[in-house]
Amino acid sequence: MSERVTNWAGNIVFTAERVHRPASVDELQGLVADAERVRVLGSGHSFNRIADTPGDLVSLSGMPRSVEISEDKRTVRVDGGIRYGDLVGQLHEAGVALHNTASLPHISVAGAITTATHGSGERNQNLAASVAAIELVRADGELVTLRRGEPGFAGSVVGLGALGVITSLTLDLVPAFDIRQYVYDDLTRDSLGTNLDAVLGAGYSVSLFTNWASTTINHAWLKRLDEMPAGPFFGATPAGGKRGPIPGMDPTNATDQGGVPGPWHARLPHFKLEFTPSSGAELQSEYMVARSDALAAIDAVARVREKISPVLQVNEIRTVAADDLWLSMNYQQDSLGLHFTWIADTEAVLPAVRALEESLAGLSPRPHWGKVFTMPTATIRTRYDRFADFTELAKSYDPTGKFRNAWLDELLS
Repeated sequence: MSERVTNWAGNIVFTAERVHRPASVDELQGLVADAERVRVLGSGHSFNRIADTPGDLVSLSGMPRSVEISEDKRTVRVDGGIRYGDLVGQLHEAGVALHNTASLPHISVAGAITTATHGSGERNQNLAASVAAIELVRADGELVTLRRGEPGFAGSVVGLGALGVITSLTLDLVPAFDIRQYVYDDLTRDSLGTNLDAVLGAGYSVSLFTNWASTTINHAWLKRLDEMPAGPFFGATPAGGKRGPIPGMDPTNATDQGGVPGPWHARLPHFKLEFTPSSGAELQSEYMVARSDALAAIDAVARVREKISPVLQVNEIRTVAADDLWLSMNYQQDSLGLHFTWIADTEAVLPAVRALEESLAGLSPRPHWGKVFTMPTATIRTRYDRFADFTELAKSYDPTGKFRNAWLDELLS
């Protein structure tokens, strides 16, 4: 009998017959070659059945950790099971950094990249855009490497696990840098509407948090390279103490605020590595719309706030720069991201998700691949110009559908 494995939130119980934790690439290759159906589980921070399989579920947590910084310090090669929290400290000690990080440092690098998870910043592309090379085990057990600029590379990075099992990634690096984090309370809708571009561009990374109890933004989090002048921020007042993203949440586990400078990896995430991230039991949804539609999108959410607020913990609003990765939610589109942390009640949350999607529909939102959405897959496919190319690429790497599951079958049909 298979062990019972759930995702991080506990809303998904995986249906795999067997769970494997290979200790080497050779062992992984043999496992994949012999399997009929196989999927990979990263840190489990997905909220739908993207990682599920009726066959063999593979975790790379038992693989040797590997961090190989190039001699010129422009790239780093990491293993397919490493998490950001295991990586960033080593990079900083070497005087280098990633251009951006996810809000949660405990998630796996490969899992974040294959679903186009992103971080924040008007000039910051999502995390997948930093991939210079990807090594994976394809369906026949062979190990292959694709490099930036080669045919198919732009379709392989955000691959949804459909091309193979990622065994290593080569990531771009930048020199290490310090960040200051500032938090402001109560940014009104009028002020946001008048100053939207200035607000979203006011830092290296900017996040706006609201529970939609009103149209006022509860907190604006600014992560800046330089020191801010004292005083209000477009009418919002400096926080009188440390804040957590969710109103009423103990802020102890949030990264340091108040403008105190600190290394990039200790300020760009919202949560400290040594603490349990986020609020615990929850569901998540997220949608990307064109950056030019930012205010229209915010107002679309406001129109259904009475439907969503009873099951909402917090909505985070942030920006992501465009990239050229075929299935990236930011493909050829500077984007506004609308991230929703819901209560842990699927039955209660789904009607709110449907209402939200209906209100946003005219803006052609792209849902995050790893989160809760109800949008028809036929609609989602129309949002990606290279979707048909991706389908063909996946078939070329996995002609028998070994890496497919019901979730992917529906999406790629």
